[in-house]
Amino acid sequence: MADALQDVLQREFTSLDVNSPNYAVAVVDRLLAQSRRLGASDAHLVPTADGLDVGFRIDGVLQAAARLPRTSAANVIARLKVLAELLTYRTDIPQEGRIRTIREQVEMRVSTFPTVFGEKAVVRLFAGSERYQRLDDLGLPEDVRGPLGRLLEETSGAILATGPAGSGKTTTIYACMRDLAFRSDGSRSLVSLEDPVEVIVPGVAQSQVNPGVQFDLLNGLRFLMRQDPEVIMVGEIRDRGTAEAAFGASLTGHLLLSTFHAGSAAEAISRLADMGIEPYLLQSGLLAILCQRLVRRLCACARPSSAVEDRLGLPVSEVRLPAGCEECNGTGYRGRFVLVEMLIPERSSVGRAILSRSDAASIERLAVQAGMVSRWQRACAAVGEGQTSAAEIRRVLGFSNPEERT
Repeated sequence: MADALQDVLQREFTSLDVNSPNYAVAVVDRLLAQSRRLGASDAHLVPTADGLDVGFRIDGVLQAAARLPRTSAANVIARLKVLAELLTYRTDIPQEGRIRTIREQVEMRVSTFPTVFGEKAVVRLFAGSERYQRLDDLGLPEDVRGPLGRLLEETSGAILATGPAGSGKTTTIYACMRDLAFRSDGSRSLVSLEDPVEVIVPGVAQSQVNPGVQFDLLNGLRFLMRQDPEVIMVGEIRDRGTAEAAFGASLTGHLLLSTFHAGSAAEAISRLADMGIEPYLLQSGLLAILCQRLVRRLCACARPSSAVEDRLGLPVSEVRLPAGCEECNGTGYRGRFVLVEMLIPERSSVGRAILSRSDAASIERLAVQAGMVSRWQRACAAVGEGQTSAAEIRRVLGFSNPEERT
């Protein structure tokens, strides 16, 4: 965040009367308003020995915003807990709740966690239902968008969206469910099992797990199978039991959509195999695995460079560098776009590699040879076209490009 913007936010909070009985209310109101205005995905409130540090995650990067007085920290966190309907007197345990809004089309989830200096709070902001409604709104390349749309017409099999935290996996799955709801117009039974339900999707019977009463993902999925479902969305596959139940459903006449944490599409297969999922289940049950990342888009103020050191080892002849202006708040970037790869196991060479328990590197190499455009190939193309910078690609993907080792 530009120093100027940070100064503005600091002055806005400093202008409030810390001795006012409504100070905490005013701080939280302005905090949430600024989070929405800046398009932040998360707002962090971290207690320290000197104060309460406020930060916003904008376009995937956590940026310092302001520091509130140490004496106000407990009251500010308590105000957030009131809005989220949490227990204000319990400061020794983690808690999670939701801020229910009527006027704003923004879903907000509050998570608190005890630290040595008091409670830390993170507010997660979800885009309203009018954003990212359908697959066409995600900016997927046509070689992914077309096949994915056709696979959603299948009556059985599993489609997984993978990637690290914050890569847009859940957004993609929700868009798929909205597409299915729109296409079926009530003629297909669409259900979901989530932890938690993040966005309401009309046309989908959504359920939220409650481990406190033994209603976890595994038990919920087993009972859900008796509800005559045709399409099942599982918020996330986290353990072997859930994975086995999910793939079992995908082989018995159900279309399954879920998310899974993995660094690449091929790595997802290896991780599932390591969890004990039999190779024949992976080869037969999987329709496709998407792996995606969100990278920041360069602002129009970016400047070109042909210097070798600015390419950071990427195979491009020229790059653009972030400069910073008023429009991008001095960051050099405005908004994000998705880098995605889609692995289809049914392709003969890839399927044989899965059955023979090949490692992730071998599966990825065969998938690329069979036509998959990898995340690295899309990343280099995006840098070469001036959409983003080499530094941003290295920030998101790192320096361990498997294609450079083959």
